[in-house]
Amino acid sequence: MTNLEIGIAGIVVALCLIALRVPIGIALGLVSIFGIAEMTSMRVAWGMISATPFDFVGTWELTAAPMFLLMGYLATSTNLTQGLFNAMRLFLARLPGGLAVSSVMASALFAAASGSSVATSAAMSRIAVPEMLKYHYNKGLATGTVAAAGTLGSLIPPSVLLVLYGVYAQVSVGQLFMAGFIPGVISALLYAVMIMVRVKIKPSLAGSAQITSTKAEKLTALKEVWPLPLLIFSVLGGIFIGLFSPTEAGAVGTVAAALIALARGTLTPAAIREALANTAVSTASIFIILIGSLLFTRFLAMSGVPTAFSSLILGISTETWWILLAVAIIYLVLGMFIDSIGLLLLTLPLILPLIQGADLNLIWFGIIVVKLLEMGLVTPPIGLNVYVIKGTLGKAVTLQEVFKGVSWFIVMDVVALLFIIMIPALSLYLPGRML
Repeated sequence: MTNLEIGIAGIVVALCLIALRVPIGIALGLVSIFGIAEMTSMRVAWGMISATPFDFVGTWELTAAPMFLLMGYLATSTNLTQGLFNAMRLFLARLPGGLAVSSVMASALFAAASGSSVATSAAMSRIAVPEMLKYHYNKGLATGTVAAAGTLGSLIPPSVLLVLYGVYAQVSVGQLFMAGFIPGVISALLYAVMIMVRVKIKPSLAGSAQITSTKAEKLTALKEVWPLPLLIFSVLGGIFIGLFSPTEAGAVGTVAAALIALARGTLTPAAIREALANTAVSTASIFIILIGSLLFTRFLAMSGVPTAFSSLILGISTETWWILLAVAIIYLVLGMFIDSIGLLLLTLPLILPLIQGADLNLIWFGIIVVKLLEMGLVTPPIGLNVYVIKGTLGKAVTLQEVFKGVSWFIVMDVVALLFIIMIPALSLYLPGRML
């Protein structure tokens, strides 16, 4: 077999192992070891294993990922997210579809803190969906809202996906955060507008009960919810004005979360242990995938697959629309089966050489990739967020109802994606062609 044939076979084997539920990092690592050994020798393969992972995992910028994870888990375990949906519900109740709009805004904040779309969908499906069903909201609207809104945290910084992309693609994480903030907010607003328009046209979607609240109830709700928005916006503000780097911001956010929890009396030893344990598990999982992905990158580079793939795509057309279409198909199809972090690190070894060969802006492209990754989580027939919602709610809803509800949000995702593709303000300050 030629090196190129070995590389293609390695990709097929890796996808098969992932389909068989082998952890992504282990699948990529095993394929890389035996692939490199086949092309050279086992001694070379073991030598690469002993040197390459440590050099990459020791990257300073990468420490932002576990710090942001710890900030999110600490905020959750110390109840800084408590009352988030309730406060949104009270303040936005007068809007058409107020509970659904509240779910979008609460999910966006929760996801920005937790860094996990799936975790956000699972948590909000327990909190927001039963409340909407209680007021006779359409089941598709209720579940579709939470499934789609859970994806917002990947664009709204601090985002673990943007950190990982920035480190892997060797671009500024701070600039990625700045580029992702506006599209993330726009996505949330598009969701909210779509909900209000649909409910205005068909009021029965939002039931018939009126939710009322007093000024005192709203003030009480604010006392429960203020820590999380303050935490997120203080971290982002520090990054955007240049007070500290994104790497330092993770540590600053963690300390700030601990201090706020201490002031509220919720920083208990049990909460700290829970946050540290969850962070350790998530970080270990991410780093295993990172190491496997890095070895996979070396394996593919030696096989020549990235060069052949780039030549194949660019040989059809060098137009940006064609490249983006090819990339979109890859991410939307694989995104139905693989989680966001795993898919990002699985595909970057193939995609980045293509983008660099086409001289496209890596910051701009990174925002597009993250949006595509999150769209894959709600795209039928197998959207992971949809199955999380179904698994959480059990027989209360059907898969058909969730998929029907989320279809409207996919349309809004397409609009948001077009916005990201067309807007020049995201990356004019960097070299590289866009459209």
